Amino acid sequence: MYRLFALILLFALGITPASAASDCGRVTIADMNWNSASLLANIDRFILDKGYGCDAELVPGDTMPTGTSMVEKGEPDIAPELWSNSMKEALDRGVAEKRLRIAGKSLSDGGEEGFWVPKYLVDERPELATIDGIRKNARLFKHPEDPDKSAFYGCPAGWNCQISSGHLFKALQLDKAGFDLIDPGSGAGLAGSIAKAYERKQPWFGYYWAPTAILGKYAMVKVDFGSGIDEKHFKECITQEVCEDPHPTMYPPSLVQTVTTYSFAEKAPEAYRYLQKRSLTNAQLNRLLAWMEDNQADGNVAMEYFLKNNESTWSAWVPPQVAKKVKAALDEL
Repeated sequence: MYRLFALILLFALGITPASAASDCGRVTIADMNWNSASLLANIDRFILDKGYGCDAELVPGDTMPTGTSMVEKGEPDIAPELWSNSMKEALDRGVAEKRLRIAGKSLSDGGEEGFWVPKYLVDERPELATIDGIRKNARLFKHPEDPDKSAFYGCPAGWNCQISSGHLFKALQLDKAGFDLIDPGSGAGLAGSIAKAYERKQPWFGYYWAPTAILGKYAMVKVDFGSGIDEKHFKECITQEVCEDPHPTMYPPSLVQTVTTYSFAEKAPEAYRYLQKRSLTNAQLNRLLAWMEDNQADGNVAMEYFLKNNESTWSAWVPPQVAKKVKAALDEL
C-alpha cells in the first residue's frame, strides 16, 4: 500500500521511478595526490555529474586518511583508486559492518612491480628476459662508479619497496653474480636512470612499478625469476623488515580497487553500477600517465583528453542514454 502511494506521489510530481533512482544528490570523490588516482577521480566526477545528474565534487585524499574517514565518518563517498592491501583489515571491517562497498577493480590487472630491463636488450638477447640470463650476462650492466661491479638499481631509501627489492636481490643471489645494489636517491633519480639508459640505448637492470609514466614512455620487459608467485612468503617475509631466509618469488599483483560508502551504493544504485564497470589496464594507464607528463597536464585536463579520445572504452561503462549525455557535455568543453 505504501509503495503504491509512493509511486502515485512520484508521478504526481512528474518524477518517474527511473529518474528518481538516478538522482544521487551530492557526491564527494577523493582526489588522491598521485596522477593516476587524480585522473580517475576527475573521470568519475565528470561522468557522474554530466551523465547521472549527481552534484559531484572532488575533495583532497590520500590512502590511509581517506579509507579511515570513509569507515568512521562516511565521507568521502568514493575513493576511485585505493591500494587496498595497505589497509586491508580496516576495509574488511568496514564492509562487514556495512559502512563500505567494494565496487570493483580500478586496475583490472592490479598494480605491478618487478625487476625490469629495456625491451631493446631483450630483442637483441632474448635470454635477458630471465634472471638466469641476467646473471650470466652481468658484465653488460656497467656500474656507474665501480668498473669491477655490475649495477642493479633498487628502490629509493625509505620507500616500502626498498625492503622487498633488497630481500629479492639477496634471494636471487645477484651479489654473487657481481651486482651492486644501487640506491637511486629518489623516485626521480630512479626514473632518470631509465631515461638516460634508454636515450643512449645502454643496458639497464632494476626495480620499477606500474602504473607509471616511465613504463608508458619506455618499453620495458619484466624479468622472469622462474619462481612463480609465492604470495604467502612475499607477505610474511619479503615485505617484512626482517626476513632471514628470503627465497625468490615474483611480485604478486597489488589489489587496486574503487571503494564507496555503503550509503552511496544504496542511494545511487545506477551510479554505483557505473563504478562497478569503470576499470583500466596498466597498459592503458601507463600511456595516459606518459601523456600527462609530456603535456604537464593535471587530472582535469587528462580527463578531457581521455574522454574525447577513448569513447569506445568509457561508453562501455555506462548505458547508452548516459553516454549520450556525457558526449553532449564533452562537445561543450
